[in-house]
Amino acid sequence: MAKGLCLNGRKRPGEAEEGPRAARKRRKADGGGPGLGPEEKSCHLSAALLGEDSEISQDQLYELLKYAALGKCHNAAQPSWCHIYHQSHLAGVVVVVLHEMSQLHFYRFYLQFKHLRKMFRHRFTLAPSTNFPVSLYGEGANLKPQNTPQGVTSTSSECITKSSDLQCDPIIQRYGDKKQGLTSYTLTLKEQKENDYPIEGSPGCQGYISTECDQQRTDSSPLFGLDCEMCLTAKGNEVTRVSLVDARGQCLLNELVKPESTVLNYRTRFSGITRKMLLPVKTRLSDIQTRLKKMLPHDAVLVGHSLNSDLQALEMIHPSVIDTSLLFARNEGRRFKLKFLAKAVLGKEIQCEQKLGHDPTEDARAALELAQFFIEQGPTKVAELNLEMLLTADKLAEVSQNKAVLQPQGCGFQEQLNEPPPLSKPCFLDCLQVTGQKPLLLGRQGLDSSGLCQSNLSTSNKQILQRALEDVPLSKFSIIQFSLGPEYLASHLHAGLYEKVRSKLTDMLTIYAGPFEENFCVKSVKKEFGRCGPIQSLTVVTETFQPYVCIQYEVLEAAQLAVESLNGAEVAGSCIKVQRPVTAAMLDCNVLIKELELDVENEGVIYVAGLKKSLTETDLQEEFSQLKDLETLFLPKDLQSGKHRSCCFLKFQKTQSAVDALEAIKGWTMKGSKLRSRNALAPGHLWRWIWQMNHSNGKQGKHLFYEKMEQLSDCEQDLRKKVKKLDHHIKKLYRSLQTNTLCVVLFPGVNSTHGSQSGLGLMGIKDDEGRSAC
Repeated sequence: MAKGLCLNGRKRPGEAEEGPRAARKRRKADGGGPGLGPEEKSCHLSAALLGEDSEISQDQLYELLKYAALGKCHNAAQPSWCHIYHQSHLAGVVVVVLHEMSQLHFYRFYLQFKHLRKMFRHRFTLAPSTNFPVSLYGEGANLKPQNTPQGVTSTSSECITKSSDLQCDPIIQRYGDKKQGLTSYTLTLKEQKENDYPIEGSPGCQGYISTECDQQRTDSSPLFGLDCEMCLTAKGNEVTRVSLVDARGQCLLNELVKPESTVLNYRTRFSGITRKMLLPVKTRLSDIQTRLKKMLPHDAVLVGHSLNSDLQALEMIHPSVIDTSLLFARNEGRRFKLKFLAKAVLGKEIQCEQKLGHDPTEDARAALELAQFFIEQGPTKVAELNLEMLLTADKLAEVSQNKAVLQPQGCGFQEQLNEPPPLSKPCFLDCLQVTGQKPLLLGRQGLDSSGLCQSNLSTSNKQILQRALEDVPLSKFSIIQFSLGPEYLASHLHAGLYEKVRSKLTDMLTIYAGPFEENFCVKSVKKEFGRCGPIQSLTVVTETFQPYVCIQYEVLEAAQLAVESLNGAEVAGSCIKVQRPVTAAMLDCNVLIKELELDVENEGVIYVAGLKKSLTETDLQEEFSQLKDLETLFLPKDLQSGKHRSCCFLKFQKTQSAVDALEAIKGWTMKGSKLRSRNALAPGHLWRWIWQMNHSNGKQGKHLFYEKMEQLSDCEQDLRKKVKKLDHHIKKLYRSLQTNTLCVVLFPGVNSTHGSQSGLGLMGIKDDEGRSAC
């Protein structure tokens, strides 16, 4: 078995470090030209990240990292959404994780991230994860901290070994080794707050309905299993199905629910819900809330797996809960999936792949039975079971190589003690160890008892950087975590940041035009301004001496095109002025527009408006086929109607070809409609995000936006300084990397009571000139 990948250009321990300039001279002397030696090939990364194709899941990210680190020789496949050329010549893989930060942070502090946005040619929206470290490292990983200087947490992936001392088990430490009543396992108010449960009076829970159950629970209080399925709507996550079972497992409620907002994604693969199923449904969330209030007795205890998500979606508050994802904790704080626990503890198969989506009644019943098992058997039995299951991690490497998946049928608790099943997916870090690689995990976050990152406040980003500069060259796969600090990542600040970004985006999409004559033709004005791009709304301003119009566009390019092409023009018989709103937040608008235009993501991309809605994508490809080096055509569509928005984006292989295309399109008429064009402003992955913000009602974080404005403003001043330093740290780390190193920078995204925020990924393979090759 091979001990590791043959990675070119890797410095061995004990060798003197060679600078980039010296390396280029050496390669040139070897006959390889200024960049690469005769045996060394340049690695490249290609990806068409425009529109819908730029939204990447955690699994897709896992695909990329696995292939980059392992390659075909270890049965890793090319990722489905991008392509790495000459993977075997990669010098290494470095992942930089910006803890608890999201796409929102990057674009709120876009000007401060001046190095980060110029270094990477590829950018994508990343689906947020409730437990990002686990989703990145893999479910089977055991991250064992090592003693390192300066308080920096450094971890390595090691196989899990059996501990004979049950007193060290987290379940025993938390609950003791004696059997207790169910009240000992309900979450305290503090635990509910820490795990994002809706709580009476908490920010973000205004309008939530209380079950009106009291906290006078006893060990004989009735248990009820609850589970919901959700879909993605313009509002966020909304309930589409609710199931409630009693202590005997009898189904009390199994109801489809019609979302209030337009559905963007039914998530059929997981929810089993389709558009056809919801068409005849008339039940609304308020109906379900009323029924649940009537069904639950005053001392009811709700049981569920990650029940906080269900209660958030139901917009309900309940004081007495048992969360099986927290109840069945294992060493190092990992959380097991419900499917795995049902198989290992109850000997039941749920969420089978043959079924379309999850069955919420089945899931609610499984969670209920798991809680009942825990209460009846006691912590010691459960701890023994978990310890036995942890032994299976030793076999993960062999399982991943031989593709042998052990699936004992019909095994219950006692049988599982003798032959525990393997975890559902081999750990990524263990897969690396099979090849002889020792991953480097470096940062100020360890893993707490819930499996989430926990800050080591004695460690600074500067210390982490210094350690990374020393250790990254010695590792073929590195994960470096930076953080702004917990005081800057509070969930109420996320809500305030969201509202500020939404407000500024609205201003940038808005223009005022006028003055017009009395009784001017609004229709002709809308037609003229509509040639710049899709209009969301047009209103006539009558507070002025002469009428003006306020137009809000759906894309940034349309608003900018209107300002550039119609300011001073004659429209509807009047010579008008076109300008954006003048507010304090808009004072740097021109600077921001210029930087967006120069964004590396927008190189070779142009915006074209004035398309007739009758034109199809095939028609446009045929019309634009005469343009040289055209690579991709992206036709944005309304996320509600599915119709295209009379504009498109064209991506060219060469920047000069895009410049030539802008000249060629001037005065171009297509099907009787005059086209207008300019350089793109918004990176391609932002289309859905901008659309959702533009169509939101502005309620998210609004109460906090007003109540905490002064605190948020003070905090933002410090944040800008922190972000600039963080940007400088990443630049310094990136410059230290060897040529042909794949670097991925991740803003993981945020899940909290104040809403979910998408993450962001930036990636590239460093070339010989210090930029990312594409």
